[in-house]
Amino acid sequence: MNIFVIMKRTFDTEEKISISGGRIDDSGAEFIINPYDEYAIEEAIVLRDAHGGEVTVVTVGEEDAEKELRTALAMGADKAVLIDSEEVDELDQFTTATLLATYLKDQEVDIILGGNVAVDGGSGQVGPRVAELLNIAQVTTITKLTVADGKATIVRDVEGDEETVEVSLPVLVTAQQGLNEPRYPSLPGIMKAKKKPLETLDLDDLDLDEDDVEAKTTTVEIYLPPAKQAGKILEGDSATQVKELVSLLKSEAKVI
Repeated sequence: MNIFVIMKRTFDTEEKISISGGRIDDSGAEFIINPYDEYAIEEAIVLRDAHGGEVTVVTVGEEDAEKELRTALAMGADKAVLIDSEEVDELDQFTTATLLATYLKDQEVDIILGGNVAVDGGSGQVGPRVAELLNIAQVTTITKLTVADGKATIVRDVEGDEETVEVSLPVLVTAQQGLNEPRYPSLPGIMKAKKKPLETLDLDDLDLDEDDVEAKTTTVEIYLPPAKQAGKILEGDSATQVKELVSLLKSEAKVI
């Protein structure tokens, strides 16, 4: 099987986000593989071990993203591809999906896996956009995946319930928490990752111009949420507290 994983480099979830000059300040911040993409990488490796073939991890980013690609290789992926976005002024979901799809359309693809969302943007758009551009089936928020006889049987999360679907390959799926337990890179895996192929491509390699991937959205403003205000402690017996709570919900919170 030819298995591809679309991966994103994101802030470590433990990092404190700060704003400087109207932009997110990432100086000194620690970056990791997007946690949802780790489920996708793990599932890709499991599929490869069961069916044969190889796993290629692809990301859009700059040179710094090589670290996360090497981590994916250390987990067990076979190859990595960095689509260098240095020439691109702004990245949005359209831009990222276009770059990924342009690369993938020239590959022999059986299945593409990605995370359900990225923990920084949280749009959940890139995977479905890639599938649409490639004109292949897509199934999102999956929690179980079985492949046999050219078809995939998939269980997906639907707002607290489950849905089981069957789809012919090729297909793009996005991984939800609960799909598996991602492995940690082992020391032998880390050593092997140094020798595994990591290819870097730019716009010229993909036969694209900057206009072809120009962002369709513009960030108007970035700001931190307001500081959390201290709560109120209601005094008196239960009946008095309920009466005061209802009054506050009407007059202050204005939610009823």
